Amino acid sequence: MTTPTHTVTNQVPPLVGYDVFRTDAALTEAVARHAAPARRAQIEQELSELGVSAGSAQAQRWAEEANTYGPVLRTHDRYGNRIDEVDFHPSWHRLLGHAVGAGLTDAWSRPDGHLRRAAGFLVWSQAEAGHGCPVSMTHAAVPALRADPELAAEWEPRLGAHSYDPQLLPAGAKPSALFGMGMTEKQGGSDVRANTTRAEPLAEPGTYALTGHKWFCSAPMSDGFLVLAQAPGGLTCFLLPRVLPDGTRNPFAIQRLKDKLGNRSNASSEVEFSRAWARRVGEEGRGVATIIEMVAATRLDCALGSAALMRQAVAQAVHHATHRGAFGGPLIDKPLMRNVLADLALESEAATVAALRLAAAYDADTEQERHLRRLAIAVIKFWVTKRCPVVAAEALECLGGNGYVEESGMPRIFRESPLNSVWEGSGNVQALDVLRVLQREPDALNAFLSEIGLARGADHRLDGAIKDLLAELADLDGIESRARRIVERMALVLQGSLLVRFAPPAVADAFCASRLGSDWGSVFGTLPHTLDLAPIVERARPIPR
Repeated sequence: MTTPTHTVTNQVPPLVGYDVFRTDAALTEAVARHAAPARRAQIEQELSELGVSAGSAQAQRWAEEANTYGPVLRTHDRYGNRIDEVDFHPSWHRLLGHAVGAGLTDAWSRPDGHLRRAAGFLVWSQAEAGHGCPVSMTHAAVPALRADPELAAEWEPRLGAHSYDPQLLPAGAKPSALFGMGMTEKQGGSDVRANTTRAEPLAEPGTYALTGHKWFCSAPMSDGFLVLAQAPGGLTCFLLPRVLPDGTRNPFAIQRLKDKLGNRSNASSEVEFSRAWARRVGEEGRGVATIIEMVAATRLDCALGSAALMRQAVAQAVHHATHRGAFGGPLIDKPLMRNVLADLALESEAATVAALRLAAAYDADTEQERHLRRLAIAVIKFWVTKRCPVVAAEALECLGGNGYVEESGMPRIFRESPLNSVWEGSGNVQALDVLRVLQREPDALNAFLSEIGLARGADHRLDGAIKDLLAELADLDGIESRARRIVERMALVLQGSLLVRFAPPAVADAFCASRLGSDWGSVFGTLPHTLDLAPIVERARPIPR
């Protein structure tokens, strides 16, 4: 029923029914660049199938429902028995099941596995970000488990399985499993060496009883958790299963779910252990060293997740400006709007290119690439996750008041945008980690400098930025207080070098002129007016099928 004044005109159609992968030029080019030629076509086909699903009305409906009807904690059953279960809307399970079925937890044992998995994670996270938490932790648990070959042989096939079973059953009764992680405690936060959870050795070698708490435990419905606790020999890594082999529940009490900023679909919780049974992973006292590869993998996923949010935000902004008319013509043709959209597109493309380069470094797995990963993941995690909130905010503004309405999906992107800068270590933690690597691991710096050096001579602004970075690194005066500035410059130089080598000239020129030159303002939309911006915006356009 309508009224005489209710005529709907000049409203933008929903961005739906498109291939999220095929319409992302930066991503498709990165996959083609890094994939082995013999496997490229198959990888691209799999990613396109996932991209069509991610851009479908069905996936958008799942995302909306999973965030509208959030998880509910049930601590006890009707008879008063402690059960500590979390109920999720069916759409959560559909999203998670689709991710697992697409192999987004399966990367470590297949050629080009990390490249394919990283690109898929970036694609599918654009449908909904919250369920990516257990997907990421399950993927990242594998290198930590490999510290114990027996545990790895038992669990790794389940973690990489392409099937999803949400039932709380003993791991041996399930074809697949999901993993969570518990490191931080109330008193310590990122300072995990301040943890107080105790691990008491039991009679069976390698088994312990854990007593203590975890202040943040995401995805508490997972089948197993990697946790840190104080054993007699010091801080140690443990595998804590949710259900014991005899079918009884491990003493794993979910105290409450966090009322948090960001997505509403995932359950973040506070948990208590009361002599919970666990298996040691690695040596006593080597907990941080054992779990550090898991941390590196989840840090890369932070960058990938932020790149996904940025790409979806930019896609929505460009789509809106394409279809919305204002001041006598389409918004996308207005010089100032074009400048804003091009600036946002540069940020998105630089994030995607850098994250995919580091995923490819996992597949290459040479000594040089391992050194590069050790330093560059912290650098890119720091910078890309910092840029995500400002990109989300500016993209939301491109939609005007419509972008401030929940139905547009932009508020959910905006709420999620700060998450990855906090998860797996805040900005200061990343910056201090970079300083630690610079001081202790010269091979990592050499690998980083070799990577950016591949573009030397191609752009004078990049050459100048590299020279300035080397001067910054050589100056040790007050280096800790300058750490953020140093890491920012490292990230921009790495992104610039990749774009100069691989992106179209218009993209590379605009990035170097703004991020590495001096002609750029403090907000988006201040690119030099002499640049050719139309190809950059067109490249970022998501074209519905």
